[in-house]
Amino acid sequence: MNRVKFALVSLALMLCHAAQAQWIIAHRGASQDAPENTLAAFREAFAQGADGVEGDFYLSSDGQVVCIHDKDTKRTAGKKLLVKDTSFEELRSLDVGAWKGDQWRGERIASLDEVIDAIPPDKKFVIELKIGLEIVKPLERILAKSGISPDQILIISFNADTIAECERRMPDLCTHWLTGYKQQDDGRFSPSVDEVIATIQKCHADGLGSEARTDYFNADFVNRLRAGGCEQFHVWTVDDPKVAQFYQDLGTRWITTNRPGWLKDQLAGAVSGGSN
Repeated sequence: MNRVKFALVSLALMLCHAAQAQWIIAHRGASQDAPENTLAAFREAFAQGADGVEGDFYLSSDGQVVCIHDKDTKRTAGKKLLVKDTSFEELRSLDVGAWKGDQWRGERIASLDEVIDAIPPDKKFVIELKIGLEIVKPLERILAKSGISPDQILIISFNADTIAECERRMPDLCTHWLTGYKQQDDGRFSPSVDEVIATIQKCHADGLGSEARTDYFNADFVNRLRAGGCEQFHVWTVDDPKVAQFYQDLGTRWITTNRPGWLKDQLAGAVSGGSN
């Protein structure tokens, strides 16, 4: 990572961290209460007091950056269309709210432009890229014309090459490489801390987005991560106040959760002594 960029990003995060111990980011919007990755879910998240929202993005067949988690529409629309093989117009014709409840009937797949328009200027926007390098240039173009402030944005992906391309094309934006963990037959976890550090260094990510596994991603892991030059991390997806507190104590900048309003209330109660 560029040393000047690292210093500036770290300073900004330190100042924000001083004012607020932890950002609560709504995972796919307030997805416990509203249909995930829809404008309704993002608006509900902000109504609940979320500090930001996270959304998932693919490219449609006609090059539109669209907000959906799966590579096809079966789970949320009931009709299986591959996103990459379907035009935005056809994707828009699908109802992606009714599966969550009748009150959400009529919700449509949103474009990245529409999601950006729903982000208040004082809130964060976490953009998860679900595919490879082909999405980076369209993303860059949309963000450049949108007017959204760079310090509102965090780009995340499990694809290290995608993160590397984002760093190359948009070096002023913050990026985190994502990983989960698998436990092997011998009890060891993969990837190892050293492998995580090596990947972050190779793709020049600004930090790590980690699965919230307290049995592995713990104080020892975080200390070794920092010793390897990675100061920033966030965890996904946390709906347990005790787990959220665990990572808050370790210094996470933010967490993603399906229940932003509820989790904020629980953490506030724990701090005030009103929660057990």
